[in-house]
Amino acid sequence: MMRFLVVVCWQCVVATAVAGLERPNVLFIAVDDLRPELGCYGVKEIRTPNFDRLAASGVAFSRAYCQQAVCNPSRASLMTGLRPDSIRVWDLVTDFRVAAPDAVTLPQHFRAHGYRAVAFGKIFHNTLRDDVSWDEPTHHPSGVEARSEDSRSRLAEFKRQMKADGKTPRAIERMRGPATEMQNVQDDRTPDGKRTVDAIEKMRQLATTGSPFFLAVGYIRPHLPLVSPTKYWELYERDRLPLASNGFRPRGSPAVAFGDRSRGGFYELTGYMDYADAPSPFERPLTEAQQRELKHGYYAAVSFIDAQVGLLLDELERLGLAASTIVVLWGDHGWKLGEHGGWCKQTNYEIDTRAPLIMRVPGMQARAEPCSALVEFVDIYPTLCELASLPVPAALQGTSLVPLLEGEVTKVKDAAYSQFPRTHEGREFMGYAMRTERYRYVEWVDRVTGKVEARELYDHESDPAEDQNIADAAEHAELVGRLATQLRHGFQIKKP
Repeated sequence: MMRFLVVVCWQCVVATAVAGLERPNVLFIAVDDLRPELGCYGVKEIRTPNFDRLAASGVAFSRAYCQQAVCNPSRASLMTGLRPDSIRVWDLVTDFRVAAPDAVTLPQHFRAHGYRAVAFGKIFHNTLRDDVSWDEPTHHPSGVEARSEDSRSRLAEFKRQMKADGKTPRAIERMRGPATEMQNVQDDRTPDGKRTVDAIEKMRQLATTGSPFFLAVGYIRPHLPLVSPTKYWELYERDRLPLASNGFRPRGSPAVAFGDRSRGGFYELTGYMDYADAPSPFERPLTEAQQRELKHGYYAAVSFIDAQVGLLLDELERLGLAASTIVVLWGDHGWKLGEHGGWCKQTNYEIDTRAPLIMRVPGMQARAEPCSALVEFVDIYPTLCELASLPVPAALQGTSLVPLLEGEVTKVKDAAYSQFPRTHEGREFMGYAMRTERYRYVEWVDRVTGKVEARELYDHESDPAEDQNIADAAEHAELVGRLATQLRHGFQIKKP
């Protein structure tokens, strides 16, 4: 359990919002697949000095939750301030503009109030960049090396063998190179490293315009494949990295929670050639060697991105912008590193729905420890509006976190809500999850009949890793009833 779990949010005295600035700049940093595996969240084994210094100069929220633990729905929800059911985005291919064409995104709102909004990398999902949100098309790096020649050659040979073995064209097309790779290149020869260079150049330009800016920088790592320069791999001794202690699915959990097709997101890993035949979490865990390889790659990738974040923060200081710029850093969802026998994301469990959220606001004194209030990603939009003295759109479904940042209150909500759709045994389900101060409660609802087919309940007081589902225990019947009512009210679900 992380060492900073219990804190009270009134521990610091805060100055007036954004030091009285009318229109502060915003540096908006998104990190793909980043779980709270950072020094500032109490993880001693990982090296993240720049994430940590950002947290030390601001506020790290230790219980921040995404609205759905996969890229497109999480990002679309955060950027619109609307929950997945409102924008009807539950997968990787749906554009939120289809169901919510008039939604005003966070950068779009700032643009409407005089900000210059520019994006580098992955802010919305890769293929759904939403150009109307930005003053310029989303920038992507050029002249970089995503994979080595050796890796590309190995993949080509692997695909040739797949074809010879009679694999389907779809399976062959889906296959990618090795899940991990050490790159013998400098940072700026990689996509994320060059992205940093380009974003810094834009930051310098924006500093001279006389207008406030909303500069968004989205990093791909530590998303698979776990590819990063060799020097970051060399920060760690693979054999000394601690492995997950609960490499099994939660006892008593319904099979739908992982799903026969998704396998709790594990299918994503099997799209990489060296894990194409990896056993399902329903069968057994990966070998220790495989677990260590993946965790080593993940840690190296996080440290690589930490270095990029450090360059952005350094440039803010060099340009004299730190005192007039709000910095927001977030991971779009959590990620399993062997917990519950799984890897990747795409469940309703704490390990997948909880993600880092760090905010540094000029004029607000930093906290010595993270803020443990329950917060959600839909809260970021109204928070930034209030900090920048912009009107808060009435349609938003989140709650401003400014009272927490100012130390006025110790909580702003009683629960955080997440969800995940699941195909299982030929049927379609939606899993609705609620995290309260003590419990995680989940209902799996048949999307055709509306009937609740399975429930999950985890007591974080006695079971913080969510290893034992207690929803069906007779002694918890009254508690389940109360939580079910609260969940349905929170999601505005009508009984069938």
